[in-house]
Amino acid sequence: MKRFLSSLIGVLGVAALLIGINMLAEQFLAGEQLDLTEQQLYTLSPSTYAVLAGLKEPITLRLYYSAALGGRIPQYGLHADHVREMLREYADLSDGKIKLEFDDPEPFSDAEDRAASYGLQGVPLDQGGDKVFFGLEGNNLLDDERTIAFFQPERERFLEYDLTKLVYELSSPTRATIGVMTALPMDGDPQKMMMRQGGGAPWAAMLGLRESFAVHNIATTATEIDPDVQVLLVVHPQNLSDATLYAIDQFVMRGGRLLAMVAPANETLGPDPQTGAPPAVVSSDLGKLFKAWGIDYDPDLIVGDLDGAWKVRASGDDEVQAVDYVGYFSLRDGINHDDPATADLREINLAEPGFIDLKPGTDLTMTPLLTSSAASEVLPAALFRDNPDPARILASFRPDGQRRVIAARLRGAVHSAFDKAPEGAKEAFLPESDGPVEMVVIADTDMLSDRFWTRTQDFFGTPQATPFADNGAFVGNLVGTLAGGDALIGLRSRGSVDRPFVVVDAMQRTAEARYRQTETALNDHLQETTKKLEAISGGQDGSSNAAMNEAQRQAVEDLRHDLVSTRVKLRSVQLELRRDIATLQTELQVFNIALVPGLLLILAVVMGLLGQLRRRRRSA
Repeated sequence: MKRFLSSLIGVLGVAALLIGINMLAEQFLAGEQLDLTEQQLYTLSPSTYAVLAGLKEPITLRLYYSAALGGRIPQYGLHADHVREMLREYADLSDGKIKLEFDDPEPFSDAEDRAASYGLQGVPLDQGGDKVFFGLEGNNLLDDERTIAFFQPERERFLEYDLTKLVYELSSPTRATIGVMTALPMDGDPQKMMMRQGGGAPWAAMLGLRESFAVHNIATTATEIDPDVQVLLVVHPQNLSDATLYAIDQFVMRGGRLLAMVAPANETLGPDPQTGAPPAVVSSDLGKLFKAWGIDYDPDLIVGDLDGAWKVRASGDDEVQAVDYVGYFSLRDGINHDDPATADLREINLAEPGFIDLKPGTDLTMTPLLTSSAASEVLPAALFRDNPDPARILASFRPDGQRRVIAARLRGAVHSAFDKAPEGAKEAFLPESDGPVEMVVIADTDMLSDRFWTRTQDFFGTPQATPFADNGAFVGNLVGTLAGGDALIGLRSRGSVDRPFVVVDAMQRTAEARYRQTETALNDHLQETTKKLEAISGGQDGSSNAAMNEAQRQAVEDLRHDLVSTRVKLRSVQLELRRDIATLQTELQVFNIALVPGLLLILAVVMGLLGQLRRRRRSA
């Protein structure tokens, strides 16, 4: 009985201690949190602190959340708790500048009418037609409004960016002006949209730029650049006239900031509007300007990189295979983390990029932003045009250990590419730059295309984009820094990158490249043998051809044996590749699944043995 009472008192004492600890934690640690995620997804970034500290006027944020949504779908209830917690944290850090309101827009209520009037998205919860809301509306003293139409749990890792961007836009209504000059359908293709064809919507990268900056479209035939433009974004320039090149040149000479994106190839170019034929030229260049400024770039050369190469479908002789395509690759280690625009980026996807360098004697200095790995090689652009063969490209691929600069900042004094102003020019001609120029050159343009960095899903008629790489953040950050600073630089890339098995992927790509070389050689031998066999036998069975002598019949028989033997070797190589990959996957699964339970089991056994030893010592 005494032992029972002692145990009961001990249990009650522990319970009281735990309750006391919880009460103290609730009182003194309610606002504290420990974020153990690798990217610190639940810790506010310095950019958010800077935006909140810089608030000068009050801002009102109203969260419209239908409690019925969380009651029916618990996932939304948990996400709503996270949104409310982060909003309260914003309010606490704003020194009273942010006022919060929470409304439950029940059916036929005033709150529902207000939510609908602000453009928040109502989603039907059942067949009864009643709609639920989960969105945010914000306004400032000038009656400027910003909204988040609907909070999706799939975008939870972008929550801080979405909220900080909304607050920043309400606190800074004046935005930097950028000009965009491109023939690519970055703003969408209205004709395709009307005909309900794919690819007609505006690109996510362009939508992101319009959210953060005042964007002016500039025609590719323009002869002058509006003086209000602070940053000029030129994407995939082709066949620009001297008058347009002169306008770009003088914009730079006057101190304008240039972001030039050129490429040896582009897959988003549409057909010729008159003939409907595929474009005869897919490369782009600012050759006349680059030459005068001292920038070395060859539109006929492409950088291939085995490190991070994408798997693509390639048809072989017998079946469709997944092959490493060195023209498409993800860049991770080659990102410059010392530059503010790329410091927080983790992955950039590139598509058949070129590379840049400086010519001898130029006054420019170059700061690389994106650099290929040592497992790269320069290849003729012709290899990647007109239905390229990924397996054959991989088989002939020979990394040379050199790293190529794919994107870079350039700074320094430059001379104009022109000797004088053309007739009719409105502004005085500047033969050289008015001080050091600042520009960025990127030798890739397909990287802006949606399919290389974002997935868009339809949510009740509203497109919802979720990035899986930092391509959009990369361009947005560059424009922001060229425009003189951007408070959202540290936020655009948070949580947007998958976490691949980098070391394992590299081992697999190296092994596949080796097997593809053997496979290609065997395929070539197979085709050559088949041609010889057809040439000798005339396409007929050698045994039934009376005109064929014994030597010819023997040659045919030898070739047939060679043909069968080569096919067996080819099958063996393909089987060996699959076996190695399967073995590697199995080892990884065993390592990940069995390691932690195994360690726990060993720890439990060791602790049990130690406990037995202690008990024996006490009994002794």
